[in-house]
Amino acid sequence: MSNVTPFPSHGAQPSQIGFDRPELQRILDLYGRMVSAGHWRDYAIDLGRDAATFSAFRRSAERPEFRIEKRPGLRHRQGMWSLIGEAGHILKRGTELQGILAPVERRLLKVIRD
Repeated sequence: MSNVTPFPSHGAQPSQIGFDRPELQRILDLYGRMVSAGHWRDYAIDLGRDAATFSAFRRSAERPEFRIEKRPGLRHRQGMWSLIGEAGHILKRGTELQGILAPVERRLLKVIRD
């Protein structure tokens, strides 16, 4: 019992970036709707020192169709949220998660004729 783990101080950087409960709930809600529509089949979450990433896959053997990244280090510059496409290009960047998820949510809209 000689191992003493120091309590993190108030101003210290966290050792791992993660999603808050409302953020993860919003992302998983979108994921569930995309699964029920037949677009996505699998997901992965990567929590690192600089960023937290949610990746959505059409098939688990492929590259992710979309990646949603949270990088708090870019909060005051470009916005901490980014939507990255399959080829690795940044499709949208901003300060709010809702605006980042909007292009993906538009895929769920269907035109209904009379």
